Amino acid sequence: METKPLITLLRYAAVCGNIVFVLWILFNAMDEGFRGTLPEKLSAIGLIGLLAVNSLLLLKKSTQNN
Repeated sequence: METKPLITLLRYAAVCGNIVFVLWILFNAMDEGFRGTLPEKLSAIGLIGLLAVNSLLLLKKSTQNN
């Protein structure tokens, strides 16, 4: 059984999930008027950064495998 299409599908699903999660974080921040304590703001920025790096690495790996 060929697993490459399944891996590619899962890779793109993970990227889409990361994008939805980042949009959800940004929506909640906008809904609160970007108010929050410094640790909350730093953790949100850090989480968005990690999700962005994860997405970029997943996309980069998928283009290298082709």
